[in-house]
Amino acid sequence: MKPPLALLAELTHRCPLRCPYCSNPVALTRGSAELTTQEWARVFDEAAAIGCLQVHLSGGEPTARRDIVEIVGAAHAAGLYTNLITAGVLLDAALLGRLKAAGLDHVQLSVQDADPAGAERIGGMKGAQERKESAARFVREAGLPLTLNAVVHRQNLSSLPRLVDIALAWGAARLEVAHVQYYGWALRNRDALLPTRAQLDEATRVVIAAREALRGRLVIDYVVPDYHAARPKACMGGWGSAFLAVSPSGNVLPCHAAESIDGLVFPNVRDTSLRAAWEDSAAFNRFRGTDWMPAPCRGCAHAERDWGGCRCQAFALTGDAAATDPACALSPHHGLLAEAIAEAGATTFRYREFG
Repeated sequence: MKPPLALLAELTHRCPLRCPYCSNPVALTRGSAELTTQEWARVFDEAAAIGCLQVHLSGGEPTARRDIVEIVGAAHAAGLYTNLITAGVLLDAALLGRLKAAGLDHVQLSVQDADPAGAERIGGMKGAQERKESAARFVREAGLPLTLNAVVHRQNLSSLPRLVDIALAWGAARLEVAHVQYYGWALRNRDALLPTRAQLDEATRVVIAAREALRGRLVIDYVVPDYHAARPKACMGGWGSAFLAVSPSGNVLPCHAAESIDGLVFPNVRDTSLRAAWEDSAAFNRFRGTDWMPAPCRGCAHAERDWGGCRCQAFALTGDAAATDPACALSPHHGLLAEAIAEAGATTFRYREFG
C-alpha cells in the first residue's frame, strides 16, 4: 500500500469568520475536545513514519490555538513540510516571526471577495479584508512563500478578475481559484452559492486568460464545481489513496468531509496509531480501489481515473455513499444537479456557527 503524501491537521473548529461554505462539518467540535499539543506532536511523528511529506495546519482558524507555535515546531521536528492555512485575521508580524522561527515553510491565506464589503458579507466579520492584506504583507516581509486561496461561487464570481489582481498586489506566488464543493455548510447554502453555467464559463475564460498573461509571475490552480459536469473528479486522488486528515478531536479521515457520511466509524488517534488507521481501518478500506463499485462504475473505462468520484457528494445527494457520484452523466441521479441549478438564486446565507 502506498503511503499518504499529505496530512491535513484540522487543529480546531474555532474561527472568527462565519463563512457559509465552510468545509468544517455542521456539528463543530468544541475547544475542550481538541487534541493537546503533545497529542498533535505524536500524530506528526507517526505521519512522518508512514511516509507523509507535508502537513497542512488548518481549522477553523489554526492561529486561534494558543499553542500554534509549539504545534508548528513539532511538525517541523518530525521532518514535515509545514503549510499554515489561515484566514489571516489573527496573524500579526510578531506571531508570524515566531512561527517562522519554529519551522513554518509556507502560508496559504484565504480571501472571501475582492471588495471589502463583499468579503465582510461572506465572512461575517468587519474589517477582515484589511487584516488579510496586512497578513499578506507580514508573510512577504518574513520571506515566506504565499498562496492566496479564493473560494468562488454565485455571490463573488464577478470579482474574479480583481481577485487575480489582489493575488499579484499582495505578493502571492500561487492563486487557488476553488469553486465551492457542496456538502456540510455549503450544501445548506447551495441555493445562494451555486453558480449559473454562464458564470462558470466566464470564470473559466478569466482563468485561462490570466494563466497565459501571467505565465512565470503567478501560478493559478483551478477547481471547478461538479454540478455542471458530465464526469466526476477523482476526489482526493481516490478514497484513502494519497491523503488523510485528522479532525480536532482526533478522528482519522480519508478526506476532510468524510464525517458527513452517516454509518462510517472512523478510528481515533487517542485509541490507535496513524499507521493502523491508514492501513487497517474499515472506514479507509470501504471505498478503496474499485471492488466496492456498483454499476455503472464497475467495469467503466474511467473507474481507475475518477475512482467513482466523491463519496461525500454521493451521500449528500442520494443518501448512499456507495452510489455513483451524481456528477457522472451515467448516474441515475445525474438529474439532481440540473434541478439544483434551476432552483438556485437565493441571496441570504445561513452562516457557520456552533450549534
